[in-house]
Amino acid sequence: MMRSVGTLTRADLAEVINRKMGFSRAESLAMVEAILDHMCHALERGENVKISGFGTFLLRDKNERVGRNPKTGIEVPITPRRVLTFRASQILKDRVSQG
Repeated sequence: MMRSVGTLTRADLAEVINRKMGFSRAESLAMVEAILDHMCHALERGENVKISGFGTFLLRDKNERVGRNPKTGIEVPITPRRVLTFRASQILKDRVSQG
């Protein structure tokens, strides 16, 4: 049975930049923060974010629809909203499936 082995954090990403690129820890963390900030701002503007070989963060606008409370069966309106999804690239899917 496969299971998760942990969580990759901002600090972990900064550590890799520190080791492989030789930037200081503070510079490495600032670089990670700048990249994530840039991605967040693009998504806020309604842009999708594509990282080649990794995947795409996609925004989708969902219309208002009728949902049903599974416990009571009562229909309730679900308001329109924007949702964020992630679609992994084929390269990433292949790497994960070989895990």
